[in-house]
Amino acid sequence: MRGEPLDAETIVSAAEEVLRRHGPEKATVLDVARMLGVSHGSVYRHFRSKTALREAVIRRWLDQVREDIAAAVQDPGLTPPDRLRALLTTMFAAKWTKAREDPELFATFRALATEHSTVSSAHVAFLLDQIRAIVDDGIARGDFAAGDPEEIARSILNATSRFHAPMHAEEWRSSEIEAESEGVISLIFNGIRAR
Repeated sequence: MRGEPLDAETIVSAAEEVLRRHGPEKATVLDVARMLGVSHGSVYRHFRSKTALREAVIRRWLDQVREDIAAAVQDPGLTPPDRLRALLTTMFAAKWTKAREDPELFATFRALATEHSTVSSAHVAFLLDQIRAIVDDGIARGDFAAGDPEEIARSILNATSRFHAPMHAEEWRSSEIEAESEGVISLIFNGIRAR
């Protein structure tokens, strides 16, 4: 049995490894407990369900995506159109890379998105907030046409869903995906720019 104290972060790390090894369909709380040398009850003391544990893993996994997006738009020298382009291209690239290089955790993310989990909803809310802030700034500076920043942000996220929503992951293997995403981004900019 385990000699050192068990904390949530240790459990999440073990669950991440188990999910990568077995995939979301086959990974169990018992597998995580075995890896840690504890009873499954010890895991449940920290996470009330298998879903809560999977959400904790994916929340941490998505933290990197959010950090990448936040870093891409922080340069004070970028104009709102440049920041919006950086946000969208960074978001697309991060999702494409996760799907290709970390398929088991991406499958877990995909399952949670299908279940409309809180972690998936929080991720969408983060993306909307980021886009809305840039659009709001772009309207204030005269780069973008006047409108409701919340509505515009939601429209942009919806219009680009093919390039970031997990349900479209199979399409991301296309050699044309990058060019197609650029075409949609250009269309969006044409639609929201100030005249």
